[in-house]
Amino acid sequence: MPQHNNTNQPWNETWPPGRPFLKMHGLHNHFVIVDGRTDVYRPQRDEIIRICDPQIGVGADQLVIIEPSADDTAAAFVRFYNVDGPEIEACGNATRCVAWLLLEEANADSIRLETRNGLLDCDRTGELEVRCGMGRLTMDWQKIPLTEERDTCHLGIENGLLRDPVAVSIGNPHAVFFVHDLDAIDLEEMAPAILNHALFPNQVNVGAAQLMADDTLRLSVFERGAGLTTACGSGACAAVFAALARGLTDVRTMTVEMPAGSVSVEILADGSATMTGPVAFCFSGCL
Repeated sequence: MPQHNNTNQPWNETWPPGRPFLKMHGLHNHFVIVDGRTDVYRPQRDEIIRICDPQIGVGADQLVIIEPSADDTAAAFVRFYNVDGPEIEACGNATRCVAWLLLEEANADSIRLETRNGLLDCDRTGELEVRCGMGRLTMDWQKIPLTEERDTCHLGIENGLLRDPVAVSIGNPHAVFFVHDLDAIDLEEMAPAILNHALFPNQVNVGAAQLMADDTLRLSVFERGAGLTTACGSGACAAVFAALARGLTDVRTMTVEMPAGSVSVEILADGSATMTGPVAFCFSGCL
């Protein structure tokens, strides 16, 4: 904190001490991370919005809070909040960032985190690279959820070039559209009608995926609350799961290419996913 000697300026009021945070990103997906393990932090919606707003706050795609876990096997419980305030169930890129922080803190190579999507095992796989368990995926219409029973492998809804998605939940809901030419898709224009479709009572993350090879997908995602993103970890897992469900590939470990870079996703035999990708530290400060 800067020190000033000008007693005519109310520095103690202008720059008060605050709650420490770290800002990190995974493939340009930015997070403000707060440690609430010893000092409980439950921000209100307007505070979350302010923090995530780059014009008046720190600027982030999500606010992430680390809390104590009630599970003795987990190092911490992790909460994720979207830029518009609501708590969400899962975020792969943020999970990797938190895992890296706690691996560094513990000087360990493996750690377990608890989230609303269950217990997630995470491992250091390289310098600033982490593999995270992402929990089980499901296409059960009630768990996604949908407002009515549908064939979730062929949902039958469309908007423009987005047609007939696969509906998947990985703790948060995804509609994955397979397209022939991702560059021809204006996802920012087409996705909002799908995101707000009456079938999705909690809205839905909208992904457009192009199969490039049996083991490679290109993906773009329009997220609830955040809009068009440079990367989406849960969306990458949903896209690989959806490709397998559709029979577009039988390869269970795929590279998913997104605008800011790639992750590796493996779908295990029990329907759970692991994701491996990079993390990066931006800066620290006080809220």
